[in-house]
Amino acid sequence: QVQLVESGGDLVQPGDSLRLSCVASGFSFGSYAVAWFRQAPGKEREGISCVSSDNMPYYVPSVKGRFRISRDKDKNTVFLQMNSLKTEDTAVYYCATGEVITTRCLVARSEYDYWGQGIQVTVSS
Repeated sequence: QVQLVESGGDLVQPGDSLRLSCVASGFSFGSYAVAWFRQAPGKEREGISCVSSDNMPYYVPSVKGRFRISRDKDKNTVFLQMNSLKTEDTAVYYCATGEVITTRCLVARSEYDYWGQGIQVTVSS
């Protein structure tokens, strides 16, 4: 059984940083694409970043330059480093993966079969 577990969410102030982690069990991230999504209250779930099979990252404009995705294959963990957080970053964050081998990952929900349960990130003064 595949399980993805996110951690690292918290209540922080604007300008602060957080690092989210996504650990997989029953599945090896290996060279598969992994993505981060988020869902703010009353909004659709949106993809914000992904990392391809050859570790090429992609970011949507709203987080580019502030967020960084990375993976640690030995720990079977994917990270999302979030810097210069804004109130509009408040959301539940999800990691997702699947048997997707690609040099150009996508942040489309349809690409991924396995999802974490989500972790709350709140940015507020």
